[in-house]
Amino acid sequence: MAKDRVCVGAIAGAFGVHGEVRLKSFCAEPEAIASYAPLFSEDGARSFKVKLGKPIPNGLSARLSGVTTREEAEALRGLRLYADRDRLPSLPDDEFYHADLIGLTVLDTGGTVLGRVSSVQNHGAGDLLEIQRPRKGNALLPFTVAMVPTVDLAAGRIIADPPEGLFE
Repeated sequence: MAKDRVCVGAIAGAFGVHGEVRLKSFCAEPEAIASYAPLFSEDGARSFKVKLGKPIPNGLSARLSGVTTREEAEALRGLRLYADRDRLPSLPDDEFYHADLIGLTVLDTGGTVLGRVSSVQNHGAGDLLEIQRPRKGNALLPFTVAMVPTVDLAAGRIIADPPEGLFE
């Protein structure tokens, strides 16, 4: 996947019998996903224009260009959708797209490398950085100002102040 694209949603399956899909939006404002179109598959081989339908439980109904039957819609289940980064809104200095955090090196306040960010998770109480540690397994670090006082995208690093014992 191109670094200049960000995952903004996924297809959860077919909706109805006329080729609509159940669309999960990962955007702060779920309906904004349509304004970022065209949306692309991860490999960039397919692109879609998006016309939103009504809100449905756990997502939105949507019509994607080129998808006309229930079978075609169902075949797209699980497909993650990406938007060109330049179509997305600019963020304030203290906010980041998850895609920008993945792969950054994590250092403690003394400069010791703790690992790399392998994913960003959110289970309802706030974002967690999953830190892949060399030869020690993964650790989850709350993505708060107290735990992560510095994110330096230009240098490709995060300075973390983890609680005692988390990285031992």
